Amino acid sequence: MRGRAQAAIDGWNTFWFEPASVAPLVVFRIAFGLIALGWSISLLPELTALFTKQGILPRQPDFTGKQAGVWGIFGSFPGKTVVVLVAVALIIASICLLVGFFSQFAALMLLVGMMSFERRTPFAFNAGDVLLRVIAFYLIFAPTAAALSVQRFLTSRSEFWSFPRRAPWAMRLLQIQFSVVYLFAVWTKVQGTNWNNGTAVSFALRVADIERFPVPSFISTSPLISNVLTYGTLVIELSLAILVWNRKLRPWVLLAGLSLHLGIEYSLRVGFYGLAITSLYILFVPSERLEAAVLAVRDWVGRLRRTGSPERAVEPASPG
Repeated sequence: MRGRAQAAIDGWNTFWFEPASVAPLVVFRIAFGLIALGWSISLLPELTALFTKQGILPRQPDFTGKQAGVWGIFGSFPGKTVVVLVAVALIIASICLLVGFFSQFAALMLLVGMMSFERRTPFAFNAGDVLLRVIAFYLIFAPTAAALSVQRFLTSRSEFWSFPRRAPWAMRLLQIQFSVVYLFAVWTKVQGTNWNNGTAVSFALRVADIERFPVPSFISTSPLISNVLTYGTLVIELSLAILVWNRKLRPWVLLAGLSLHLGIEYSLRVGFYGLAITSLYILFVPSERLEAAVLAVRDWVGRLRRTGSPERAVEPASPG
């Protein structure tokens, strides 16, 4: 019994605290920075219409009851100038996170800014926007600037391309959040009727307001295909929540999930949810493969700079 307890303790410490390469977190930081930048820029055309007194909602909702204590900058400072300043701050913070310049503070700025916009006009956002905010919270505690960052370049230029090892607990929290998102997605779906009777995907594909590209009618109207797609979605999401922790099954599960989200992105406009959740796939890629990929890009860029072209090598000078 004591041996089992010690094995459990050792496993716990290994999972959370045994130093591991920061490559997954660093690559994820870059991907998430790009997504956050796109999200922040997407707010600009609607700043007045959605987030100011002149818009469709003159003031931030008065959250009471279950949501008592909910806070956002615009609840205390509702002016248009503050809205614009926060939007600009979001863009700056996204760029700082992208390039790794005070990335943890940038993540804090993203958390506060995203939360403020989402609380100001809640019905303008969906679960994908909330997930972005949750990810930003975790990145406050993650050593994402340990490599491939401006900070690394300024403090130790020779180590810019190296990936130190750090305790992975922040990355583990993000990975667990990944599973939780899919578990709750499945749980929420099976509470209704359409996901249980196999018609949910058919209904979604026939909602014109969220259609991105047309899907052949035989897909959206076929009971058999609708059943396969509906129940297949539940199976894939449940697999992503559970089987992603199995190293042998992980590549296949992630590939199935990526195919699912690519299909959704093609047919439906679901905001930033697909980008947010699939960016977390990076954290499950083996660090050695990510390191090899990053170094391969570095070498390719180096050859490109030396030759001026990816195909043409520098010709040696002719003698004489």
